[in-house]
Amino acid sequence: MEQINFTLIESLHTNKQVYLTYYKKGQCITETGFNQFVDSLGDLFIFIDEVFELKNKMRLSELIDVRFE
Repeated sequence: MEQINFTLIESLHTNKQVYLTYYKKGQCITETGFNQFVDSLGDLFIFIDEVFELKNKMRLSELIDVRFE
């Protein structure tokens, strides 16, 4: 979880695109997007997906993996 948090913070400051893998309704989903906001204490982050350019709010606890392209 510490590595995920570090990668999210780095992507926020550098505006690098990331691959996000997370659980949603029992499924493992991978999306590509840009990180817009991270609140580690509030267990929340916001990212903009690459395909539809929509803002998505998500709990940090739902994340499985975050990687740079």
